[in-house]
Amino acid sequence: MSPEALSELIFNIANTLVSEGKAGTLTADLIPPQAKFAVMRPKDRAHGDWASNAAMQLAKKAGMKPRDLAELFAAELTNADGIKSVEVAGPGFINITLDSASAAAVVDTVLEAGSDYGKNDHLSGKTLNLEFVSANPTGPIHIGGTRWAAVGDSMARVLEANGAKVVREYYFNDHGEQINRFAKSLVAAAHGEETPIDGYKGAYIDEIAKRVIDEANADGVDVLSLPRVDGGADQDGNPLGEGDSEQREEFRKRAVPMMFDEIQRSMKNFRVNFDVWFHENSLYSDGEVDQAIADLRARGDIYEKDGATWFESTKHGDDKDRVIIKSDGNYAYFAADIAYYRNKRHRDVNPADIAIYMLGADHHGYIGRMMAMCAAFGDKPGENMQILIGQLVNVMKDGKAVRMSKRAGNVVTIDDLTDAIGVDASRYSLARTDYNSPVDIDLNLLASHSNENPVYYVQYAHARSCNVDRNAAAAGITYEGADVSLLDTTADGEVLAALAQWPALLREAGDLRAPHRVAHYLEDLAATYHKWYNVERVVPMELTDPEARGEQADAIRIAKAPEPARAAARLKLNDAVKTVIAEGLDLLGVAAPDKM
Repeated sequence: MSPEALSELIFNIANTLVSEGKAGTLTADLIPPQAKFAVMRPKDRAHGDWASNAAMQLAKKAGMKPRDLAELFAAELTNADGIKSVEVAGPGFINITLDSASAAAVVDTVLEAGSDYGKNDHLSGKTLNLEFVSANPTGPIHIGGTRWAAVGDSMARVLEANGAKVVREYYFNDHGEQINRFAKSLVAAAHGEETPIDGYKGAYIDEIAKRVIDEANADGVDVLSLPRVDGGADQDGNPLGEGDSEQREEFRKRAVPMMFDEIQRSMKNFRVNFDVWFHENSLYSDGEVDQAIADLRARGDIYEKDGATWFESTKHGDDKDRVIIKSDGNYAYFAADIAYYRNKRHRDVNPADIAIYMLGADHHGYIGRMMAMCAAFGDKPGENMQILIGQLVNVMKDGKAVRMSKRAGNVVTIDDLTDAIGVDASRYSLARTDYNSPVDIDLNLLASHSNENPVYYVQYAHARSCNVDRNAAAAGITYEGADVSLLDTTADGEVLAALAQWPALLREAGDLRAPHRVAHYLEDLAATYHKWYNVERVVPMELTDPEARGEQADAIRIAKAPEPARAAARLKLNDAVKTVIAEGLDLLGVAAPDKM
């Protein structure tokens, strides 16, 4: 019997007690939904297999003492199939012990469902637009963007496992001043000049500049002979805009697609596949920025002041109003944000019911204006728009921070990380920590084959389960004759309980947008499995008597062989663990190796 089945049973008992007039002043409308009746694994196994605080939840509404109400629940639970005993403890906890067959039923449930075990459809009918990474196309993806790639793709997989339609989206910031600075940096590099003070540094700038020159030459264009403007600012110190130099424009139009290609290649190599690659520039070229402003103006949220056009975001909870068209006629960056959200919500294909933005730590100040804009369009902040802010990543090696990339200067890139520890360790280590918290990536640890390395520890559990299968096949052990009720040892019970908790964990990880919970579950399951492996046997293991010597050592053997029905049951339990670990690793985009 699973925790979900127990929760449903407790919910039904509550309604039965009400209908029979045994629950005091409790009425059916005061009983919370089934999901609110938590069934937990007690820390102390002496307290049973599962515990519920349902009586304490309902006691006040029933006008009863929690223990008295708990006794009523216990009496009903004791008569239920699959329950061995029920005990009321403390202020009103209901401790439940299952019979061995009921506890072990999860094994067949897992094996029958396979990789679909735990998956559900409670988010079906909703389209979630999940935008993540979205690095400027002015350089390689840095470590912060790499974290979002790992977290975002894992989150998408978890949400899909909960039935949601997920659109993975990458937003290319290919409009605005950062592209101008990129082009200026390339022109300077091409001429062997110093990097502009507001430009981009790193060997990749020299690489891209050379590629632009080579590509232009192949097209019959001598890019270095095109007119250029020296410097990079007007007399007031403002950066010069696009179009002030044919040479800069040529570098821009050739280099930006090169960076697009590199970013797309890096994402593919990191096992992240986006459904939509959205270009910011299209919002301007397609007139969507003007249309979004017109929509807000029609809603009464746009006004003119000091020669500029303003969004009256304070009407919707922001701390100040926002300029969207500056007094010089140029659009403020926020204008594109407004148009982009409107675009997501009203597309012809896969319009978003929920738009989830995954932003870096430096974007925390954007939340107020973004939520105000959501409300201005008539949507619900926190529901139709959800903003997740990720924290910083520190890369460590030999106890010291790693800061330098040979290619990109004073940053660590996605390629630096995967070259050092591989894609599996990179994805797992970045996804296993709550994105709300900073994370330290220890390159030495993650490259090691030790139990302290979390990704190795989990992958090794899968490889070990595969080895058990190979040894069982060699010994002629199959599922035939399996009696799962014989999975009755303490170690068996711990593994069974861990397997039973997977469906609720998967649902929770989706609802809370918390893929790191999958990693933590896998580590707990792996730990429970490794302990089980060390004390229980599927295949007979022969051990030499440690006191024997010489020829005697070959003659004296100690065999630990479970009876066939128990061995077959343990083989099924082994394979159930293998199934869930493989499923969990896949949700994190990490391989489940057969051998290590």
